Amino acid sequence: MPRSLRIAIGGIHIESSTFSPHLSTASDFEVTRGDALTARYAWLSPLAPWAAEIEWVPLVHARALPGGAVDAAAYDAWSAEILDGLARAGTLDGVLLDIHGAMSVVGRDDAEGDLVTAIRSVIGPEPFVSAAMDLHGNVSPVLFAGCDLLTCYRTAPHVDVWETRERAARNLVDALRRGQRPHKALVHVPVLLPGEMTSTRVEPARGLYGRIAEVEARDGVIDVAIWIGFAWADQPRCRGAVVATGTDAAAATEAARELGEQFWAAREEFTFVAPTGPMDECLDTALVAVADPARRPFFISDSGDNPGAGGADDVTFALSRLLARPEIRDGSVRAVFASLVDPEAVAQVADRSPGTPVEVPVGGRIDPRDPGPLPLAGVLEAVAEDPDGGRCVSIRVGGLSVFVTSRRMQYRQLASYARLGVAVDEVDLVVVKIGYLEPELFDAAGDWLLALTPGGVDQDLERLPYAHLVRPIFPLDRDFVADLTVATR
Repeated sequence: MPRSLRIAIGGIHIESSTFSPHLSTASDFEVTRGDALTARYAWLSPLAPWAAEIEWVPLVHARALPGGAVDAAAYDAWSAEILDGLARAGTLDGVLLDIHGAMSVVGRDDAEGDLVTAIRSVIGPEPFVSAAMDLHGNVSPVLFAGCDLLTCYRTAPHVDVWETRERAARNLVDALRRGQRPHKALVHVPVLLPGEMTSTRVEPARGLYGRIAEVEARDGVIDVAIWIGFAWADQPRCRGAVVATGTDAAAATEAARELGEQFWAAREEFTFVAPTGPMDECLDTALVAVADPARRPFFISDSGDNPGAGGADDVTFALSRLLARPEIRDGSVRAVFASLVDPEAVAQVADRSPGTPVEVPVGGRIDPRDPGPLPLAGVLEAVAEDPDGGRCVSIRVGGLSVFVTSRRMQYRQLASYARLGVAVDEVDLVVVKIGYLEPELFDAAGDWLLALTPGGVDQDLERLPYAHLVRPIFPLDRDFVADLTVATR
């Protein structure tokens, strides 16, 4: 019988746009501790055979919808709790970090690197550290140095989140059982792309990520991971990365080099996963398309203010363009706008009876870019409690239902629409603050366009005022030879 191992679990999970005026505070996070934390992981309840004979030590896990930079006080409190838990835990063999990898904290350029450095200051160099991450995270040299194993999602949209976390845990257990610290290899790829250009539904990301299984199956390789990086933070660590870990140094190095070169070679092939254009052009197309039943419901992504990437979720630009269309104002076209966060507006109207005329300014309180708060005059259509958005209302203006929420949320599941009385398959047009369509919406859509709208996660990266990236970097720079040096440990 192998000896019992002791492994601590914790982390802080958020991606943060430094271009968004939203400040992510403690109230934005769902925090789990103790038995509730270990219950999150399927392999612990009931124990999977590989996880048996291990004492899993819960620390704290804080997770939030993507947003702006994290308030330093909130980060400091959770970091201190993690460090205190490690100090009180006694002897540990390993630490499993459940993180995103693109957290920005006010005043810091490398939050996850800072966190793993602090963890090492408590546990020392001997325990193994394994990190499970989002492929839109960043792998800084500091994070790479502090972790023994790193892995990330292999799908976008992310349908392998829990599989990735289990892989990170199992790789950690296997390495500890072998008693051999893994060899690591890192290639930074000077590419910065929005996720909407890198969906694994289409090439070249589909083929690039599709090669992982083949490379990972080679002798001497434990894991291979590819990070697209996070495009909406202005930090030196933001760029693509490939990390390979293995029992054989040469095999890990070759795996990282090979996939890093393939990533770089494909840089010009990455394109948006749907046709794109300015909001008005997208509306022009949609309002013609909805005459064809096969193309309904027609979706338009209000991508620049996508809360799933860190947008404020209250930019009113796309809504203003919808309301300017006579077909929508007169009810000829049935449409939905999902959504704006505005707890003040919700509080003003939610206690009234459905069918009551209402007039209330909405949006523009967090991110006031043009046109700012928008006067909305219509009829209160529905009120509902949503597990993500809190108290929500639908205000009907002509043929348009405008969803307003008390908390930032992303309308990515059909049940969220149904709570406000909308069956998506019965409407003509849905404008949703999202980037690529998440699986339920993708399956429901008759057709789809991605509008290049303004906001804190603007898809047109050349419109963003970067000042701290490591340059040159594609596509902001094009005429350069990439440094694809493999860093090893």
